[in-house]
Amino acid sequence: MASHLPDHFKCPISLEIMSDPVILSSGHTFDRPSIQRWLDAGHRTCPITKLPLPNNPSLIPNHALRSLISTYTLLPPLNQIVISQPETLISSLTSPSSSSDFKIDSLRQLARFSKRDAVFRRRLVDSGAVSAVLFCLDSSFGDPKLQEKALSLLLNLSLDDDSKVGLVAEGAIARVVEFLLRAASSDCRALSATIITSLAVVEVNKATIGAYPGAIGSLVAILRDGKGRERKEAATALYALCCFPDNRKRAVDCGAVPILLRSVDCGLERGVEVIGVLAKCKEGREQLESYRGCVQILVRVLRNGSSRGIQYALLALTSLCFHSQEMLMVTLHEGVLEITIGLLEDDNEKVRRNSSNLIRVLRGGCNHHRMS
Repeated sequence: MASHLPDHFKCPISLEIMSDPVILSSGHTFDRPSIQRWLDAGHRTCPITKLPLPNNPSLIPNHALRSLISTYTLLPPLNQIVISQPETLISSLTSPSSSSDFKIDSLRQLARFSKRDAVFRRRLVDSGAVSAVLFCLDSSFGDPKLQEKALSLLLNLSLDDDSKVGLVAEGAIARVVEFLLRAASSDCRALSATIITSLAVVEVNKATIGAYPGAIGSLVAILRDGKGRERKEAATALYALCCFPDNRKRAVDCGAVPILLRSVDCGLERGVEVIGVLAKCKEGREQLESYRGCVQILVRVLRNGSSRGIQYALLALTSLCFHSQEMLMVTLHEGVLEITIGLLEDDNEKVRRNSSNLIRVLRGGCNHHRMS
């Protein structure tokens, strides 16, 4: 059982699963008996960092880690079977004799362990779990519970960096896009969007997914018609895809810009991140410039948004003002120069840098306007 447990459950000294994890003043965690023996032997340095310790080092119980270890080590027999023999459950997913309830339970068990154990995820992929999950997705329409469990497991499998390209090659995008368009529940659409975000970490996947018919359009549709979590996840996925330049025009052609601006105006700040990226392309800027109140929406983010929202609002305004004298004058009229000067003292380094860039563009535009 110990071989399947995460490495951080093991004491750095004994390399055994910790029974009483404690935190040393260096910030590292050890099993109490092991670190106590180290200290009793006269050592006054951290075994890992080699930095000096006080004469009487405190050993602070790590209750959170102890609770996690207990959850693993006190698992009932069924869970031990899941860890040691996942192939049995994987084969049940494609078996004609398996009931829907049995498949749901198998998917739930596999998803539970693959979520937190990278080694177990790798084993599932090597055991053919991807094709089995895709088979489940193909046969799950009309059963929202089966859909959700299958998508949850697919999301976990996509967390394995070495599997991201393979998942796309096996046809995962076709299924995910289908669920973005026609899933029975909002949760399934949110999961599908999150899978796209996970797969789009790999650059080649950004291009493949963006070019797939309906992929970007379905995310834009969720932004327009969805609610709550699914809209946030759709915006995140769209941002991930639009970091690849060729996908920006595709998003603009799907009508993303006005939908994003309306979403931001209604409180979906995550949409500002996408706007900041779309403003880098000519088509995106043209759509932003033609939207009445665009600058005012971005200024509201500057005044009231989070650091990340402010960072991308600054990015968008810089692109707009650099390429359009009209947008520059509107931005100045809204008092953005004063706001950005204040942001030069912000704690966030990216906010300070983007503020400095926008100030440079605004002042340069002011001087040019006076001279002309």
